[in-house]
Amino acid sequence: MTNLQRLMLEIKGIDLDQNELAVYLAENNLNPHDEYNPQSATNKRNIYKTALSILESIANNPSLMRSYKLDDMTVTDFHENLLNRIDQLERKIRSMKTDEENQQGNVFMLFNS
Repeated sequence: MTNLQRLMLEIKGIDLDQNELAVYLAENNLNPHDEYNPQSATNKRNIYKTALSILESIANNPSLMRSYKLDDMTVTDFHENLLNRIDQLERKIRSMKTDEENQQGNVFMLFNS
């Protein structure tokens, strides 16, 4: 599985051109055609950061902030739910470690001479 395919799994239901997805991946230090390494914490974190960037781009679209009515259903909470998902992803990314942090222990210096 490539990084591009892994990103497409993460953003199911969002239709973007593969060239656009490649730009998002490149902005987060990922090559779209490189093999996805699920054991790499940095690689996984960058995939989530890319998905976050895509969601933020969608949230910046003012046409999506209005209410939609289809038959007898009204979709008014789309933008609010999108912002909630963005907040969830931000919290998840902040709590994830990178490969460098995984190699180090859980030690920090409280006092420094």
